[in-house]
Amino acid sequence: MHARCNTHSSQEGRFTLQRKWFLALASLALVLSSLSVAQTLTPLVHQPPDGILIAFQLTDGTVMVQGNAASDWYKLTPDITGSYVKGTWTRLPDLPSGYVPYAFASAVLADGRLIVEGGEYNNWNFALTNQGAVYNPLTNTWTKLQPPPGWGYIGDSPSSMLPDNTYIIGDKLHRNIAILNPKTMKWKQGTLPGKTDFNSEEGWTLMPDGTILTADVRNAPNSEKYVPSLKEWVTAGSTIVDLHSPYSGSCLPYGGGCYHPPGEIGPAILRPDGTVFATGSTPTGGNSGHTSIYTPGANPTDPGTWTPGPNFPRGDNAGDSFAALLPNGNVLVLGVSGTLYEFDGTNLTAGPYGPGALMVLPTGEVLVGAGSTAAYSSSGTYSSAWQPTISSCPTSVTRGSTYQISGTQFNGLSQANAFGDEMETATNYPLVRITNQSTGHVFYARTHDHSTMGVATGSATVSTNFDVPASMETGASTLVVVANGIPSQPFSLTVN
Repeated sequence: MHARCNTHSSQEGRFTLQRKWFLALASLALVLSSLSVAQTLTPLVHQPPDGILIAFQLTDGTVMVQGNAASDWYKLTPDITGSYVKGTWTRLPDLPSGYVPYAFASAVLADGRLIVEGGEYNNWNFALTNQGAVYNPLTNTWTKLQPPPGWGYIGDSPSSMLPDNTYIIGDKLHRNIAILNPKTMKWKQGTLPGKTDFNSEEGWTLMPDGTILTADVRNAPNSEKYVPSLKEWVTAGSTIVDLHSPYSGSCLPYGGGCYHPPGEIGPAILRPDGTVFATGSTPTGGNSGHTSIYTPGANPTDPGTWTPGPNFPRGDNAGDSFAALLPNGNVLVLGVSGTLYEFDGTNLTAGPYGPGALMVLPTGEVLVGAGSTAAYSSSGTYSSAWQPTISSCPTSVTRGSTYQISGTQFNGLSQANAFGDEMETATNYPLVRITNQSTGHVFYARTHDHSTMGVATGSATVSTNFDVPASMETGASTLVVVANGIPSQPFSLTVN
């Protein structure tokens, strides 16, 4: 939710702030602050034609972004060496006529398509639209998606992929949820027992046990978990510190009545150690945003425990902002000031100025999209225990053909990207990268029909299918499976 006071002022304030970020980033040098870890922001050689509101990692290795106008979409393709910094941009089709959303629910599906659902704004008007569409990268087309039956308004609702490859979305204005089966494109819905408040402004974090964790906004500091096996919500205890900033304005009128926003909250990221780092907006009477660390219990219905984390320095906060998981296990968080922070499990350290949407790239860098787009990298690296492993893969493949590959941890240990509520850009799915040994040239094989969209799947065998590019180079090559910027050990194969 980006509303602050009323329809006009909330829109104007948000977009004015955003444009200030873009102009500031474009005009300021990308410099490093004095930190205990090395951090760099490397500007892209070819800047996006219209900036970036939000970015999605497609399963063919390209990045799909929504431009600042909201009506325009582009694709970033890495260069032949696999560099996104040196990548090039291509214009993509517009959404169906009349649908120009901003601040919507979204996900990359297990078959490789992208779903965009709802929108707080449509054509830059506060609308809580219930429109939706699905982008198919194979046909380069959008297809309209009907809303769940009876849902007249969706807006900026929380959503997530579930381990069984279905897509779940929360009704912003009620306690209702709906689940989409991507194979049939049919919705199932219902009001699940146990939810203590409506879904507005909440962010959802997928956990290793398949539950979805959320810190309530209206009922802060309460937190809850959705348990798919029980089809109900259970308590996850108190976050101890207040992670939300209450809304103090009048109602926001929309077609269905009067909406009273409950406030804002920051993003929450599952870390490799199994804890969740949850960030906050500035609470009533506070000087800066709080953070809290969630440790799950022994089973899905166990509430788990919360421990207060460090406050944001300099009076900053992360309300309605982005976060991403770095390959080294640290969490990168964008403060509303435009400052990037790294949380290392103990400390929240201020880094360079880099406002804009955050998304983890297959290279381990984080795309920082704004008026001037850059790739963020940090020191340190991943533990070998976090890597995907390949147990079964053909040693010889033919261009233009499809193959199955299996192993462990193909989906990574986290969704790896989060926002305060809407604008979900999770990357918990496998990518396949093939490098020709003779030329060193890099090619991504489109993955699809993953066996699961769960996270931190451990020793369980998982699989995906990959399409060998028809135009890639032949000969001796190496293949890696990449999850959230972390590659497997290379696997040798021959491309025919």
